[in-house]
Amino acid sequence: MKLWRWILLLVILAALAAFGWHWVAEDPGYVLVQLRGWQAETTVLAAVVILLLAWALLGAVWFLVRWPFGAFSRRHRRLSRQKMGEGLIALMEGRHGDAERDLHRASRLDVLRGPALLAAAEAASRRGENSRALTTLDEAGQVAPRAARVLRARVLRREGRPAEAVNLLATEADSGNLTPGGWRELALAAMASGDMRRARQALEPLQKSGALGTRGYAALEARVLAASLRAAPDAAALNAMWSQLPKAQRRVPAAIDAYARRAASFGMVLPAMDEVESALRREWSPLLIETYGALGAEDIEARLRRAESWLDAHPNDAALLLTLGRMCARLQLWGKASQYLERSLALSPTSAAWEALGDVHAGQDDAAMAQRCYRNALALARGEPTEPLPQGARATRLDTRPIAMEERSEHGVPRLPE
Repeated sequence: MKLWRWILLLVILAALAAFGWHWVAEDPGYVLVQLRGWQAETTVLAAVVILLLAWALLGAVWFLVRWPFGAFSRRHRRLSRQKMGEGLIALMEGRHGDAERDLHRASRLDVLRGPALLAAAEAASRRGENSRALTTLDEAGQVAPRAARVLRARVLRREGRPAEAVNLLATEADSGNLTPGGWRELALAAMASGDMRRARQALEPLQKSGALGTRGYAALEARVLAASLRAAPDAAALNAMWSQLPKAQRRVPAAIDAYARRAASFGMVLPAMDEVESALRREWSPLLIETYGALGAEDIEARLRRAESWLDAHPNDAALLLTLGRMCARLQLWGKASQYLERSLALSPTSAAWEALGDVHAGQDDAAMAQRCYRNALALARGEPTEPLPQGARATRLDTRPIAMEERSEHGVPRLPE
């Protein structure tokens, strides 16, 4: 299709040239130029051709005259672009000293000055040279003020001065003119300085921008919400904050975990239980299972019965088994605690499960087994191999193979195992 368009265009141009030639041939026109007794006569077409040739000749002469003088500037631009590329590669490779040097050289070219200085400041900050990074950002602020302000806030936060970073971004935040990177830095700096209100306010514009992506925003949102709820000074403030959060944020597992633990610390175990149980009914979460078992000793028998009822649907969940083992240990149900914890270790060995099993043996005055479990907890945390329990530790060994969940057809008929 494209070839036919070109052919059609050429045919149209040829037709126009033919008609134009006949039009000019009928009356070529007359041009007379007189200057100080000198005169020249020609046709209009020839005069136009002569003018075009003269313009091309003058342009060629001007290029030849300028070429020697432009050789230095061309070499300067080529070297600056080369240093810019080498500096960015060095920054990504972690060679921050080389990156800073190359990027400062690249900043001598005006069109590269802003990005080169910003990248050089980032390289200096990663080296720990924060004072030099701030000095470089003073220069970069003359070319790219908004980007330099965001990067300055990041450097101040890394240096342990989050309150200054918040003050730096507060004016633009109040007017709603912050860039996505600025909103992110404001959230992190406000969280580090204890200004949880500002940290939460930065979430909405960040979500609307979509700059962090779904997973990145979800991780930041969880951090901010959890930190805000943990910082609640009393039960009234905690309940007020929780009720003011949007419904979507009250369903974030990390936020529910923080609320439940903080509420339990203020003696509000029942509201904490309700939130965790409601969340688990909506979506199963190993984090909230652990939270459910850590709500204190109040109503622990009822919570144990409730948690044991979840085993039918989640028989192979190591986090649930660990929680059941810890709750049984609190109630001094040593036999049940050992069964749950040994099964949890068989499914997914963790240092927390080994530590809980050590507490069970310590509660039974079996110091040798408790010490072995504690050593295994430390070894697993360090990434070292663990020591298995002796075969005679129990009269009857547990079958720690994962329980296969029964599968049913769409009509409710159990399927035979393959």
